[in-house]
Amino acid sequence: MRALRAVFFDIDDTLYSTTGFARAARRNAVRAMLRQGLRGKESHLVSELEEVISEFGSNYDHHLRKLLTRLDPANLDGRNAAVLEAAGVVGYHQTKFEQFAVYEEVPEVLAALRDKGLRLGIISAGLTIKQAEKLVRLQILEYLDPAAIFISDQVGISKPNPKLYSHACETLGLDHGQAMVVGDNPRNDIDPPNELGMITVWHTRTGKHALGISEPDYTIADFRDLLALVEANYAVPAP
Repeated sequence: MRALRAVFFDIDDTLYSTTGFARAARRNAVRAMLRQGLRGKESHLVSELEEVISEFGSNYDHHLRKLLTRLDPANLDGRNAAVLEAAGVVGYHQTKFEQFAVYEEVPEVLAALRDKGLRLGIISAGLTIKQAEKLVRLQILEYLDPAAIFISDQVGISKPNPKLYSHACETLGLDHGQAMVVGDNPRNDIDPPNELGMITVWHTRTGKHALGISEPDYTIADFRDLLALVEANYAVPAP
């Protein structure tokens, strides 16, 4: 059996449904603005907001402000734009408090993998504090090795550059073949670590991405399958 020493996880659409959460949060932001007097059809406003996000990028800080700017002034009905924007921000963040959570089986599986003696970590593309906040809100830090959290903005290397994965292994003193990567986007999470000879697991739960240029070692749709394949195929450190 191959020796396995560490498992690295992507965050977005891997540990939780980023797509599902974002859809709900944006809808709730629009609904909050409508409650404060913004005029328009919810479906149209959500569509416009999605367009703003597509144009300016998901890490832009003022999506709602841009939405209000591109609407006809009559939609504001004399309301203060700052108040409408603030209402939307509150609606968005309220959704974070209520709906931001990992997939149901994730805590149980992470605990089991950790208890086997594996080092669990994160390799995520994104802004440092934004991605770190997700880890806090998802309440999974207790399962992770604090030295094994790698965020592209903080490291200075982003996906799909294989150097990001190599940096993670080198930092933890691991051979590439001793580390497993679990992610949803083959271009970012499967092809680069495959180049290095790492073990790759494609999480297909969202069905959002097509296969990349290389085959993953394993494909799962549920984290319980990850635990099963680790137990069946790998020798792990003693707890």
